[in-house]
Amino acid sequence: MTHQNGLRSDALPATVRGFLAAHLVRDAGTASSFFAEDAVAVDQGESFRGRERIHAFLRDAGAEFEYTTEQIGAARVDDGHWVVTLRLEGTFPGGVAELDYRFTIREDVVTELVIANHGS
Repeated sequence: MTHQNGLRSDALPATVRGFLAAHLVRDAGTASSFFAEDAVAVDQGESFRGRERIHAFLRDAGAEFEYTTEQIGAARVDDGHWVVTLRLEGTFPGGVAELDYRFTIREDVVTELVIANHGS
């Protein structure tokens, strides 16, 4: 699949592709397995440190809502940094959100994930 910026999904690192595949079906156990033990995830300014806390965050975030997710963009910043833009539509306040997932990858694991509103 080609996205708005021209980067195909299969051009993303396997770590990012694996995380997204699990995350999109809300499989927090598999999704969190792509993180380093001491990784940090930041969602809308709130930090979660360590794989166990990241697993809980991935499991619980948005669980009270029904929504669909579509990947609408992807970009390589450099060898260790990638940004994937996801569009969520659902029953949460506002009904639509475009979020940037900013990955830092080291030795084939995610060491940091920052989730923020697209373009912020």
